[in-house]
Amino acid sequence: MRMQLIKSFLFLCWMVLAVTAAPAQVSLAPQKEKKETRIGNSQFEKQNYTDAESSYKKALDIKNNMPEATFNLGDAVYEQKRYDEAGKQFQLSAQTHADAQVKAKAYHNLGNSFLQQKKYEDAVKAYKDALKLNPQDQDTKYNLAYANAMLQKQNNGGQNQQKNQDQNKQDQKQDQQKDQQQNQDQQNKQQNQQQPNQQSQQDQQKAQQQPKLSKEEAEQLLQALANEEQKTTQKMQQKNMKAVRVKTKKDW
Repeated sequence: MRMQLIKSFLFLCWMVLAVTAAPAQVSLAPQKEKKETRIGNSQFEKQNYTDAESSYKKALDIKNNMPEATFNLGDAVYEQKRYDEAGKQFQLSAQTHADAQVKAKAYHNLGNSFLQQKKYEDAVKAYKDALKLNPQDQDTKYNLAYANAMLQKQNNGGQNQQKNQDQNKQDQKQDQQKDQQQNQDQQNKQQNQQQPNQQSQQDQQKAQQQPKLSKEEAEQLLQALANEEQKTTQKMQQKNMKAVRVKTKKDW
């Protein structure tokens, strides 16, 4: 009987120890997650952004929806210029955090992430969401104005680019037409130059094709021409004599 009482007492003691020890183990989890977050914050202040990122991820492995670690992880990734990843963290933080001021900061940083990626339209929306939660934030107002200006410039740039492309196409077409006209003029000029050359070549060919006279034939031809010229001269002299002859004048 006594042995049973001892066993029962020991069992009760074991149960008490088990019940009291369990909460102690559960309480260690929040402490570890906060510890990793504090380590991450310390590394971030030292600009050790890679180490800070690692600590924040460890904290989120323990508690995946921890608001502070989620937000700060976005900051650490942003400083490493991984803006798309940072934007996702800020988006998650804005959607899950209960505090309006923290949500406003998350939207502000989300706008910055979009701005760095030149996604100006998304940046404008994010800044507007931030101002709905914190209308007096001057930094967000400034960034919103800047994002709007860049968005307008981007849109105008697209229009100007299209206009320039159209103008370039028109200029190219005009240049092609001009080149074609110049080529045609050059061809016409070459043809005009070739025609006299062809005529000259034909004349030369005709001259070359004419039979050559022998020496005797040439002398006979010259003698015949000389005789003909002499006859012509005599006729002209007779004609001239008749022409200059004066009639006798009659007296009254």
